[in-house]
Amino acid sequence: MTEINQKGRYGKYIQLILTLVDILVLNGVFVITALLTPQFVSVRSRTVWLLANAAYIVALYSIKHMRVLRTIAMEHVVANSFRCIAIHAMLFVCCLYFIGIGTIGWKSFALFYGLLAVCLSLWWTLARMLIKFFRRRGRNYSTVVIVGINATSQRLYQVLNSDVGFGFHIAGFFDDDSSDMIDPELYRGKISELDNYMMANGVDEVYCVLPGKNEEQIKKVLDVTEQHVARYFYVPQFTRFVSRNYEMYALGSIPVLSVRHQPLSLLGNRLIKRAFDVMFSSVVLLFSPIVFIPVAIAIKISSPGPVFFKQKRTGYRGREFDCYKFRTMMVNADSDRVQASKNDARKTRVGNFLRKTSIDELPQFLNVLKGDMSVVGPRPHMLVHTKEYSSLIKKYMVRHYIKPGITGWAQINGYRGQTEQLWQMEKRVEYDVWYIEHWSPLLDIKIIFRTVYNAIHGESNAF
Repeated sequence: MTEINQKGRYGKYIQLILTLVDILVLNGVFVITALLTPQFVSVRSRTVWLLANAAYIVALYSIKHMRVLRTIAMEHVVANSFRCIAIHAMLFVCCLYFIGIGTIGWKSFALFYGLLAVCLSLWWTLARMLIKFFRRRGRNYSTVVIVGINATSQRLYQVLNSDVGFGFHIAGFFDDDSSDMIDPELYRGKISELDNYMMANGVDEVYCVLPGKNEEQIKKVLDVTEQHVARYFYVPQFTRFVSRNYEMYALGSIPVLSVRHQPLSLLGNRLIKRAFDVMFSSVVLLFSPIVFIPVAIAIKISSPGPVFFKQKRTGYRGREFDCYKFRTMMVNADSDRVQASKNDARKTRVGNFLRKTSIDELPQFLNVLKGDMSVVGPRPHMLVHTKEYSSLIKKYMVRHYIKPGITGWAQINGYRGQTEQLWQMEKRVEYDVWYIEHWSPLLDIKIIFRTVYNAIHGESNAF
């Protein structure tokens, strides 16, 4: 939302320190590459070294230090480090060839950027953690006032105040009517008193949450904010109805709002996700006989029936597909209608183990390879559940905007398995929609690692 400022003890030095460490990391990688591949600096080494550092400074500032944005998620910090490296590579290589240094082999570049990607992403992740640690101790913060008291401003307050590590200090609220104020102690006065308050107190940011019809007051707040050299943000009232990421478009001169941000609506992102799905599932299936063969034997010995269980599930855009699993129950007539429960008598002894360890889901990598599913996405539900919950839960069908997954954001946050009460499915849908709106390759990797971790340590809802 806003970058680091110079508020709080030593806060003004944070940006400088981070940049200096970045340069140290870059030069450390440069030296290691030079030692391992001497040709990297054998030709006009000083020029190569200067270009490497200059290109990094340009790359770093071209992304506006996005690693230190106050509310940015950790996976976005890592993504920004890769973006910085990509910009550096483009600038560095082009400059080398432009001035005639073209004798450096591709292996040297591969080693240099491979090491830089690992070291820089690790350092940026650590830096993000240190910044939040620093802010939690009051060493760097932004003093904020909110103008307007309504449902939107209360939500804004909750977001800004949700994590001390964001570094926001909410000084209070201003409005001519304080009747809707939840915490009277935070009320600082009428809008006409904002000028004197900002003069007497160091305010860094002003968030105006007044309705659009209050044009004169909105303009007055803007003038006062600029007079005191603070940052001004206007929060439109439609956030009462739009509680998620959104996108702005322009149809000629008319701004148009799309209420749901969907990264996977872009062809490039879909190709990236599909490429990852194919590669990941291919590797898993290549080594699958190690698990598949003993599991198949155990299932056959434990109970009569097929090794695999095939069930109709709801997939992408509401289309039906055959979802594969290892059979974990006795063959029964209720398999397509009744969800498995904790002490379900239909489960076999082997099936119980397969469910607890999530091994029963492994055949779904065949679904991924076929294109019916993705490695990560909302879990596919039985047809009967889709019909039932689509009429009970708003936005339930939104989870079908993308392909279903073997694991998902809802699953690693505890919402998997049986849903005895409606609120449990509502939370699952909430997490699924959040994933659709915040998808990134790094988020998928994070979910996969968390899934493996949960499978090893066991989950209470896995039955």
